[in-house]
Amino acid sequence: MDCKRALTEADGDIKKAIDVLREKGMAKAAKKSGRIAAEGLAEIKIAGNRAVALEVNSETDFVAKNAEFKALINTIADHLLENQPDNVEQALEQKMESGETVAETITAAISKIGEKISLRRFSIIEKTDAEVFGSYLHMGGRIAALTKLSGSDEAVAKDIAMHVAAIRPQYLKEDDIPADVVAHEKEVLTQEALSEGKPANIVEKMVIGRLKKFFKEICLVDQPFVKDGDVTVKEYLKSQNADVLDFVRFEVGEGIEKKEENFADEVKAQLKQ
Repeated sequence: MDCKRALTEADGDIKKAIDVLREKGMAKAAKKSGRIAAEGLAEIKIAGNRAVALEVNSETDFVAKNAEFKALINTIADHLLENQPDNVEQALEQKMESGETVAETITAAISKIGEKISLRRFSIIEKTDAEVFGSYLHMGGRIAALTKLSGSDEAVAKDIAMHVAAIRPQYLKEDDIPADVVAHEKEVLTQEALSEGKPANIVEKMVIGRLKKFFKEICLVDQPFVKDGDVTVKEYLKSQNADVLDFVRFEVGEGIEKKEENFADEVKAQLKQ
């Protein structure tokens, strides 16, 4: 029906009708821009010595299962692997094989699917021939984990990817934790210890101990290995003559504040209209 109306508006000129459809598609996308898109899929794609993890959001989980939505993610993943943009903004401006930009391709998908869709984030990792990638998708793409290891094989790399998906480390090792994160946590722990009425000299020792525990909780190599809690990830890797060099973990919608809908209130509001 949209095509029929566009042809009528363009007096049967197909080229003009296409322009009409594109313009209306952009208008539809603009109307949806203020909506919250916290569902969607995370995906991983590997091509030779390059891998990409990405998250594309939609408004509903239903759309995330749509074949066109999955095809869109696959197309974007291919583009990211080939063109290696530095960030999302740069990626959206790049031309795809179709001649449209990534942003225009997403806009076209919005007009077809009918929901806000956005490329939220991506991470590209490169390896050498001596290194291996490990990947794991949980719940069909609700969580995506990508790892890069040296001195190992894909089976071990996948084990670490599964650990990353399950235990959600924030950093690879203690040295990678930013100074401001350490300072903030130290301040919080100090205030907690002081509120317990401990002497200053005891507080300092308590904070040091609690900081070490905090580091072990958030650093991948220091976490108890998900398949064997008696050893850390570092110890497991040592037994395999391997070392983890990098990792990425994306969980769909994490950090996005979702709008809470009250169905009863929504129905009441419609009845009053």
